[in-house]
Amino acid sequence: MKSQITNALSDFFFEYETPRQVLVRNRRVGVVCRLIQLGVLAYIIGWVFIYEKGYQSSDTAVSSVFSKMKGVGYTNVTGTERIWDVADYVFPPQGDSSFVVMTNYIITEGQKMGNCPELPGKHNCSSDADCEGGSFKRTGHGQMTGKCVNTTKTCEVLAWCPVEDDNNIPESNLVEGIDNNYISKCLYDQEDSPLCPIFKLGDIVKMSGFNFETIAKVGGAIGIVIDWTCNLDFNVKHCKPMYNFHGLYGNPDEKDKARASVGYNFRFAKHYMEDKVQQRTLLKVFGIRIDIIVQSLARKFDIIPTLTAIGSGVGIFGVATVVCDLVLLYLLPKREFYKNMKFKYTDTQTQQDSESLGLDTGVYYTIEANARQVHGIDKSNDPDSEAGSTETEVSKK
Repeated sequence: MKSQITNALSDFFFEYETPRQVLVRNRRVGVVCRLIQLGVLAYIIGWVFIYEKGYQSSDTAVSSVFSKMKGVGYTNVTGTERIWDVADYVFPPQGDSSFVVMTNYIITEGQKMGNCPELPGKHNCSSDADCEGGSFKRTGHGQMTGKCVNTTKTCEVLAWCPVEDDNNIPESNLVEGIDNNYISKCLYDQEDSPLCPIFKLGDIVKMSGFNFETIAKVGGAIGIVIDWTCNLDFNVKHCKPMYNFHGLYGNPDEKDKARASVGYNFRFAKHYMEDKVQQRTLLKVFGIRIDIIVQSLARKFDIIPTLTAIGSGVGIFGVATVVCDLVLLYLLPKREFYKNMKFKYTDTQTQQDSESLGLDTGVYYTIEANARQVHGIDKSNDPDSEAGSTETEVSKK
């Protein structure tokens, strides 16, 4: 065992393995090798350098978005005319990357704290026993008093009265067209003005794939993606944003009518005092939520990723050699012959004997090749034989 370990260590430290190059004249192996090399070359040039731009370093930007709404709206509900400006229909009022544009509403005026019956369907009852005093219902409007109101057959609650009835959503009468008189410079258009940051609400809805009449009635959410993808190897003037519009939530193509909850809405109240009694006006707002999302990617030439990409590409070229060696050594009929041509083993004692006789290494290999010819190995007419090898040609000379 000690001798084996010693020999193994001696072989590891005092032996050197040198690569040996053998020229193989075989059409199939040659075609396979060239096809693999062409595939690797196409991958390096086409994918790594052209598509992935492996010669550049990249970085993303940290951005902030400011938005501003302009324009007025007009409504006429049961003969009551009203003008709405940005302070009325934009929430929150300050410009932000996420805001809501009100497109429809349900208003309940003159609410004040007191006892009143629930809406039908919220908590129906036939007697006081059906209304547990002091309890709440998740979809109710207040705390139950324990009394059943005979006129409505619903439980009485302590709440802001009269309670809001949001079962019937009014038809939206927001004007789809927007007056362009307030636009002083431009209006966004995908073809003519793709860089203009001024948009019409109707165009945003249309480009997101939503139906304006439906989303204006029940609300929804739209994402505006501002894409900054810049190649800084060119002039910075070519670094321009691209706008994309995506419907995030709502009724695109009106396919989700059967869902339990559709659209986008929220409530807010305006409180006031009248005859020393606190009252409020409750509005359930249906609107279009706009989410502005900025994504960016900047690229520029860098020598380090370039050298890394080239080095990895050169390393991948070795795949062709590995595949061809596997074909030669394990798949072809004359694999034993190719193994003998590829691998050569030298013995220290044989080399010393050759040197003592005045023979050099080249003569030793010539003797070996001639010995193979004597045993009938040489078949010069076989394209897969050693006729094309360097050793055989030397022996013939």
